[in-house]
Amino acid sequence: MADEPNAPVEGAPASKGPPAKPAQPAVPPNLAGKTTSAAVAPRRPPARKKKVVDDTSPLLSRRSWLGLAWGSFTAASAGALAATGRFMFPNVLNEPPQQFKIGFPDEYAPGVDERWKDRFGIWVVRTPSDIVQEAGGFYALISVCTHLGCTPNWLSAELKFKCPCHGSGFRPTGVNFEGPAPRPLERARIVLADDGQILVDKARKFQFELGQWADPESFLRV
Repeated sequence: MADEPNAPVEGAPASKGPPAKPAQPAVPPNLAGKTTSAAVAPRRPPARKKKVVDDTSPLLSRRSWLGLAWGSFTAASAGALAATGRFMFPNVLNEPPQQFKIGFPDEYAPGVDERWKDRFGIWVVRTPSDIVQEAGGFYALISVCTHLGCTPNWLSAELKFKCPCHGSGFRPTGVNFEGPAPRPLERARIVLADDGQILVDKARKFQFELGQWADPESFLRV
């Protein structure tokens, strides 16, 4: 007769062993009949903190001041170079000469000639004419209003120079007679050159109120 295993003796301590594992819930089978493990959500990397630049940091302030100083220095240098270049190489294309020839006397009819107004800033008046009863000759009126420096227009229908700025009016001789202009137009030096052409020199001006229209170079007799 085989020996039966010893039955635990009443009152004896229970034998020590590994604790029993808790029962895990059963995973329901999938459609294919196989069990699947529980889905585990993927871990997201921790968000990186954005670095905040302190605009008031000493380094940024120094850079800002250095940039501002360099920009100011560049602008000042460019202005100085431009002024120096203008002094050493004047723009003769935009600044008309003060002395120039305007052709021969027989190229002009009696009266006011406007052909040189835009280029040289003068009107050439030949006398005698229906509007100016003087000895035969020429004078050159500078086309600058004696009020505030605007450029008058010759109105042939009204036989006068009229300033569009403030309404000053001048007779064909250049004498002012209406508006705020305080004195007549100025005349420029006008003579005959060696080649027989009329030479005008705007660097030499003659004013009526100073008695300078009596100067022989303010009127060219022919």
